[in-house]
Amino acid sequence: MPLIYTSTRLMEMESSKPPCDERDCDVRPLDAKSIAGAEAQRPTWSGQLEFILATVGYAVGLGNVWRFPFLCYSSGGGAFIVPYLVMVLLCGIPLLFMEFAIGQYSRLGPVHALAKICPLLKGVGLATVVISFIFSTYYNILMSWALYYLFNSFQASLPWTSCNNTWNVVENCSNGFPGNSTHLQSSSQQFFDHKLLEKTSGIEELGGIRWELFGYLLIAWVIIYFCIFKGVKSTGKVVYFTAVFPYFILFALLINNVQLPGAKDGILYFITPVWSRLFEAKVWVNAAAQVFNSLGISFGSMISMASYNKFNNNILRDVLIVSLVNSFTSVLAGFVIFSAIGYMAYIHNLPVDNIATDGPGLVFVVYPEVLPTMPVSQLWASLFFFMLLCLGLDSLFGNVEVMVTFLRDEFGANIMRFLKREEFLVLAVCIVSFLLGIPHITKGGIYMFQLMDHCTAVVSLMFLAFFEVVTVCWIFGVPRLSLMTKRMLGQSPSIYFRLCWLLLCPLLVLVILTSSIVQYAPPRYGNYAYPLWAEWMGMGISLASVVWVPLGAIHEIYNSKGSLVQRLKTAITPTLDLDAVDPLLEKQNLDNPMSEKLFTSRV
Repeated sequence: MPLIYTSTRLMEMESSKPPCDERDCDVRPLDAKSIAGAEAQRPTWSGQLEFILATVGYAVGLGNVWRFPFLCYSSGGGAFIVPYLVMVLLCGIPLLFMEFAIGQYSRLGPVHALAKICPLLKGVGLATVVISFIFSTYYNILMSWALYYLFNSFQASLPWTSCNNTWNVVENCSNGFPGNSTHLQSSSQQFFDHKLLEKTSGIEELGGIRWELFGYLLIAWVIIYFCIFKGVKSTGKVVYFTAVFPYFILFALLINNVQLPGAKDGILYFITPVWSRLFEAKVWVNAAAQVFNSLGISFGSMISMASYNKFNNNILRDVLIVSLVNSFTSVLAGFVIFSAIGYMAYIHNLPVDNIATDGPGLVFVVYPEVLPTMPVSQLWASLFFFMLLCLGLDSLFGNVEVMVTFLRDEFGANIMRFLKREEFLVLAVCIVSFLLGIPHITKGGIYMFQLMDHCTAVVSLMFLAFFEVVTVCWIFGVPRLSLMTKRMLGQSPSIYFRLCWLLLCPLLVLVILTSSIVQYAPPRYGNYAYPLWAEWMGMGISLASVVWVPLGAIHEIYNSKGSLVQRLKTAITPTLDLDAVDPLLEKQNLDNPMSEKLFTSRV
């Protein structure tokens, strides 16, 4: 998700004009002349490859290496792949195309773009910013863990392979996986629990701050800041490395793993469906959440990144590339992880379904067990955790930039009067995110992390996805969305996209949302059940983003004029100018009657 430059949209261009009241400014349409000015003020990608790498870097993250294999493992192996691929085809690709189209056509971030598409549901855009910000406050904890493992990989022997360390509870420590035994723990599990986390008994006992993790979390935020503080100037080159390097490591690990005894059993577990699990709503909810999480749908980042494209950029090609690469990476990571799980099951004489642990332990507990089997294990361990760092950084760049872009676009004049330089705005967002992440690096922080991930990455995300789909596909309408893509690409979207936008995406998201509410399961971490107050706190975290949708609707209706019916009618009327065209593109096509007709026709 890098490379979202935080330059303002039309605000800077209009700063010399007399001020208008908030309502008038909100509804002023974008005409061709305005877009020309915005194009001149708003930077665009220096090349198509940059945008592709940026969106691939955003989509391909730790979720591919951690969450996707874990969901496969806990959902019956190949049984999860079926609903996952269905969701990619029927929701992921169409909705990613929709978000690219909104961003590229409007040249606005998610807040202002969705407000112009449907003023009544303008809160959806703000909700996407809030969920991205919440996500960034806890997701970077994974980066601090990756850094901790990275620096511990340079020791003479990998510290998580032995039970002879000061943090081990020797009487119940096993050099392998103890299976379903409640009395034994693997050495890697004890390293994760007792050395890295110094885990307490539950969220009721957060304990003190883990100062080592505090330092690593600070380092992670410093890295992020220096990668994004200059926008494309500083992040434009970073993505060429961070988006490509992980594939070299994944392929190297796969080549090593498939040669290990037992790897075949793990792979067969990965690709063999347990068909009865397909009738469980939870499996479909998790598949949809994984697709939305991985592709970044409803986080606002894709809209923001697409807003820096040229008007006629081929987003259809970009959508297919990003979606296919993302799904390929998830499957590739699945083969890597499950071949390692099969090896662990073989050497410890356990069933494959007795190996993996809950949450991020899949890559921080299970996989470190296979690294010592590789030649020069310290080198491969350091490369593996450096790969995790790259994947996490790519995912965080965009989340942070969504917040920065929103603040810059909405309050730019006031903020810049106080902070003077845009770099200080980026610094302020990073500092606030860092401070809000501190509860996760306490001794009971893993419980906070699991609670946040459950409530944000599943519950809130499905609510926002539903409201975004309703806003764009039903209220704004598929005909208007099709016209936007026709103006940019020169052809209308296929029947596949129109059918998905009109019917399949909204209905699937609605069914999954309803199922997730009806069959709601409280968050858990292993065998630990959260107390009732923690569940209510999780619901509050979920509402922190979703609540902006009704608040935005109330605010819009309150500020409108006329009767309630007139106010509602005004509130659902788009203010996005569908007659706007790219002036440069129009100029290039003046001698072509077909092009002139295409790009200057009126609705």
